[in-house]
Formats: sequence, structure tokens, C-alpha cells
Amino acid sequence: MGKASRIKQQSAREKIAAQREAARKAERRNRIMITGGSTLVVLVIVAAFIVIKLAQGSPSSSGGSSTGTLLPASVSSQVTGVPAATLDKVGKGLVPAFTRGQPAFTAGSGAPLTSGGKPQMLYIGAEFCPYCAATRWSMAIALSRFGTLTPLHGIHSSPSDADPNTATLTFYKTGYNSKYLNFTPVEVQTVSRAPLQNPTSAQNAVWAKYEPDPNNRGYPFIAFSNKAVMKGPIFDAAVLQGKTWSQIAAALKDPTSPISQSVVGGANYITGAICKMTNNQPSDVCSSAAVQAVQSGL
Repeated sequence: MGKASRIKQQSAREKIAAQREAARKAERRNRIMITGGSTLVVLVIVAAFIVIKLAQGSPSSSGGSSTGTLLPASVSSQVTGVPAATLDKVGKGLVPAFTRGQPAFTAGSGAPLTSGGKPQMLYIGAEFCPYCAATRWSMAIALSRFGTLTPLHGIHSSPSDADPNTATLTFYKTGYNSKYLNFTPVEVQTVSRAPLQNPTSAQNAVWAKYEPDPNNRGYPFIAFSNKAVMKGPIFDAAVLQGKTWSQIAAALKDPTSPISQSVVGGANYITGAICKMTNNQPSDVCSSAAVQAVQSGL
């Protein structure tokens, strides 16, 4: 083989080798890009799941969760929008029968409780408590006549207490906006009786003022700016036994139903107590037939 032929053949081999090396480099780049692209896709999917999860929040429980279950708008509107005509027709409802004709509240004393420049309604309760479970329905109705209570979350009272698993609301992490009063709820324990909210020293002082024996203090406790005090239930919680949130809310509009006679009757008494705090404002609420009917029982 001549020199020229050997040079030509060597050049061809070098060219082929260079082409193969270029091909290998291209393949490596493709593999890196594919791997990187796959990793990126996985990361994007994972990130999407995280965002969706955060947006939805953790699954809530109607039993042990302190935040409860967000109630449907239809249920919330039935609770916060009981017609004035229904409230007036119910009047005292079944409250006098439950309290055996005794005043539903005791008289308050001392300087008015205030917060943010407004009279303060202090509520101390617990999520496990069946009597609180019943009372919260009445409180939500009454408070909604003076402002906006939102959002409404549903829970059930303790499964091992009286009137077990009563469908109710929780005021934990519920806001309230009113130009007439400040509502301060303190849910001391969860449904499972775990600690939830600690009353402040000032709140404990108010509680101790009206219930001096710590061994006999019970739930619910409500101080209406020291104008009136509620210690315990004012209607039979058993009327709600076995009912769902929706069934209870739907029954409120029927003034003849036992649920409405109990819950709405209780709401009228609480409304009357709030009117004592607000100097009978707003006048259309505090001069209503329902409030006038319960005044003698405050």
C-alpha cells in the first residue's frame, strides 16, 4: 500500500472515530436531558400536590377536631338568618318549662365588661360539653341579630357524655363583627377533653366571681358585660339528639317544632340579655315582641 493510500485510510478511520465520539457525546447529552426533564416533571407534580393539599387543608373531623367541619352555606344561612316573625312567634318557647319558671339568668354586678370600647359578652365553654352544644345554636342565632358570625364550623359533643354526639357548632376560630358588642368565646377543651384555649386571668376572675367554687364551675358560662350571667343550659339538650346539622337548621324556621321552641326560645332570652348590654340597640331588635316577651325572665 502506498503512502498516499495509508494516509487516506488513516484519515477515514479518524473521521469515523470522530463521528462515533460525537454520536456518543450527543447520546450522553440526550440521556442527561431526559433524566433532568423527568426529574423536573416529577418535581412539578409533587409541588402541585402540595399546593392542592395546602389549599384544601387537612381533612377535618366532626368529632375530635377543634376546627370542626365547615358547614354548608345553606345550613349557616338558616342559623344566622332566622326570620324575625319566627322569633316573635316562638317567644319564650320551652325555656320556662325547663327552668321551672325561675329566671333563666342571674343578675350581674360591678363595672361593665368591655373590650375594644364596646360591651363584652364573655362565653366560656368546652367542645365536649352537651349543654354547650345546645346553647351554641341559640347563641349563634342571637349574635347574628347584632353582627356577623363567621365562618360556622360544625362538631359533635362527646360520645361518652350525656346526650352523646349532639350536633353543634364550635366558636373556636370563629370571628365576630358587630358595632354593638364584642363577643369573646373561650372553648377550654376539645371534644376529646384535650386542652384547647386557656382563659386569661381576667376571664378566670369573672368566672370565679359568679362561681367561686372551682369544683362546681360548669359549662356553659356567659357573662353579658356584668349586666346578666348565664350559668348552665336554659333548655333540654335532648331535643337535638340524633339530629344532623342540616335537620336542626331546617327545623329552626318552624315555630311549632320542638327544636325551634327550644333553640329559638333560648335565642330570644340571649337576645334580651345582649340588649341589656347594648342599651337596647339596635332598637328594632330590642323592641321586638320576642325580646319584650322574655324580659321578665332575665
